[in-house]
Amino acid sequence: MESTTKNPIKGGEFIIRQTAPEEIFIPEEWEEEQKMIAQMCDDFIDQEIVPNLDRIDKMEEGLMPSLVDKAGELGLLGITVPEDLGGLGLDFKTSLLATEHLGKGYSFSVAYGAHTGIGTLPLLYYGTEAQKQKYIPKLATGEWKAAYCLTEPGSGSDANSGKTKAVLTEDGKHYILNGQKMWITNGGFANLFTVFAKIDDDKNLSAFLVEADSEGISLNPEEKKMGIKGSSTRQVFFNNVKVPVENLLSERENGFKIAINILNIGRIKLGAGVLGGAKATISDTIKYANEREQFGRAISKYGAIRYKIAEQIIRTYTLESALYRAGQNIDDAIAHLISTGMAKGKATLKGIEQFAAECAILKVAGSECLDYAVDEAVQVFGGMGYSAESTVERAYRDSRINRIFEGTNEINRMLTVDMILRRAMKGELDLMGPAMAVANELMSIPDFGASEDGPLAQETKYLENFKKVILMIAGSAVQKLMQTLSKEQEILMNIADIAIWTYQAESVLLRVQKLIAKKGEAACEVEMAIAQTYFYDTADRIQKAGKDALHSFAEGDELTMMLMGLKRFTKTNAFNPKNARQIIAQSAIAKNQYSL
Repeated sequence: MESTTKNPIKGGEFIIRQTAPEEIFIPEEWEEEQKMIAQMCDDFIDQEIVPNLDRIDKMEEGLMPSLVDKAGELGLLGITVPEDLGGLGLDFKTSLLATEHLGKGYSFSVAYGAHTGIGTLPLLYYGTEAQKQKYIPKLATGEWKAAYCLTEPGSGSDANSGKTKAVLTEDGKHYILNGQKMWITNGGFANLFTVFAKIDDDKNLSAFLVEADSEGISLNPEEKKMGIKGSSTRQVFFNNVKVPVENLLSERENGFKIAINILNIGRIKLGAGVLGGAKATISDTIKYANEREQFGRAISKYGAIRYKIAEQIIRTYTLESALYRAGQNIDDAIAHLISTGMAKGKATLKGIEQFAAECAILKVAGSECLDYAVDEAVQVFGGMGYSAESTVERAYRDSRINRIFEGTNEINRMLTVDMILRRAMKGELDLMGPAMAVANELMSIPDFGASEDGPLAQETKYLENFKKVILMIAGSAVQKLMQTLSKEQEILMNIADIAIWTYQAESVLLRVQKLIAKKGEAACEVEMAIAQTYFYDTADRIQKAGKDALHSFAEGDELTMMLMGLKRFTKTNAFNPKNARQIIAQSAIAKNQYSL
C-alpha cells in the first residue's frame, strides 16, 4: 500500500494534530500477498510449533535451532531484508504482521523476535557493505542465528553504564574484548553476537560483530525461568576475545545510539507479537467458555464471563488499531525520507526513530493487554487454567516477561513523555502553542455548542478533550517544575498513561470510522460498541490519572481551575456499558473465536 498521506504525520504529533480516518491504515486493508504471509505464519505455528510445545519447553537439544531453520526456509527470517541480501524486501508493517501471527508461538516467538529484530537489524542498518554481504544472507536463511549482547549484571535500564571493555591491539588489527553479558536470548545456539562494549575509557558504548566460535567465549548454563522456558537464555563471558577491527559496527562510540534505535524497533515488534498472543488467548477463552457447563448451561451465557471476554476483545482490538496505524506512519516517514534523496537504510532508521514515542506506547499497551488477556483466561478456565495441561497456563507464565523486555514498562512510560517533550524543545513539535490555547480556554466560559453529526461524533469530541488534558497537565508541569520534571517519575507516569490511552482511543476511533465509511453503521455494530466502551472507560481513567498528577504539583487557585478543566474534559454522556459488552461478547461467542 502506498503512503496514506502526502503530509505524513510526525512522531508525537497525534497530541496536537487532527487525523482523518482516510489518513490511517487499518488491518482490514491487507493485500493478498500480506494475507498469504499471515496464513503461512499461522500454518507454521500450527504444524511445527503447537505439536512440539512440551519438547520446546524441555529445551530438547537442537530443536529450537531446527525450527528457526524451517522458518528461514519459508523466508520468514528475512521479511524486511533486501532481496539482494537474501530477504523478501517487504515494508515495515508487513514485518509487524508476520511478527503478530508468529506471536502465538510461545517460546518460539521469542527466539524468532530476537533473531529477526535485535539480532539482525543492527547489522542490516549500521553495517558496512562488506559486513552485510558476509553475514546477512546467512541470517536471512537461518544458516546462522543471531543474538544481541547489551545487558550486564550491573547495567539493565542504564545500558550505557556497561563495564565490558575493548582494547585495540598494538598492531591495530584486533580489539581484545573482556566482559560479561546476561539474559542473552538465543545465547545457547547463536552464531553471531552483536556485543556492546566501551573502547578504552570512552564515555559511550561501541558495537562489535563477534562470531560465537571465537576463542575466549564461554557460556553459563541455561537460566531457569518462570516462563518462555523453551527460549535459550544464557550468560556470555568474553575473556580476551580477539575481534577483527573490520567487525566494529558503525563508528566508535555509536553503540549506544545503535542500541536505542534498535530497541525502538524491538518495542513496536513486541507490540505485534503480544497482539498475536492475545488473539489466540481470547479464542482459547471463548472455546472453553462455550464447552464448559455449570448449573446446566455453558458458562459463556453468564454475564460475568461475557464481561471478561468483551474486555479482552476491547483491549486487543484497540491495540491492533494503534499498532498498524503506527506501522503505516513509519512506512510513510521512510518513503518520505527516501523521496528527499536519503538512502533506504538510513531512511528506515530515521523513520522509526521519529516514532520512538509511539513505539514505547505500543510496547506498554501491548504487554499490558496480553497480561490482562491471559490473566482473565486463567480465571475463565478456573482450576483447569492453573493446570499445566491447559493452553492458558503456559500463556500466563510466558506473558509476564513482556513488561520487562525491551526496557521495563516504567522506563517506557517515562521515555514516552521525555521523547515528546524533547521534540518540542527542538522545535519539531509545537506543543506550547496548543497548551497555551488550552490554558486560555480554562479562563473562558465553556462552549456547549451543538454537537457534531456523523458516526461516533460524540467520541470525536471526547478525543479532542482528552488531548486537552495532556496539553493542560504537561504544559503546566513543564512551566512549574522546569528542570526538575525529569525527576518527578510519578507525574511523568500519569502523563504517559493519559497519552497511551489517548493514542489508542484515537486509533480505534479512526479505524471504526473508516470501516463505517466502507461498510455502513449496521455492519459495524460490534466495532462501534468497542470504540464507545473504550472511550467511556478511558474518560474515567484519565480523570483519575489527571487528578493524581495535578494534586502532585499544583496548588491554590491554579489547582482549582485545572481540576475544573479536568472534570469538563473528561465528562461523558449517558452510556450503557453492559449492553455494549454483551454485543461484543455475543458476537465472538457465536463465532467461537476472536474473529475481528
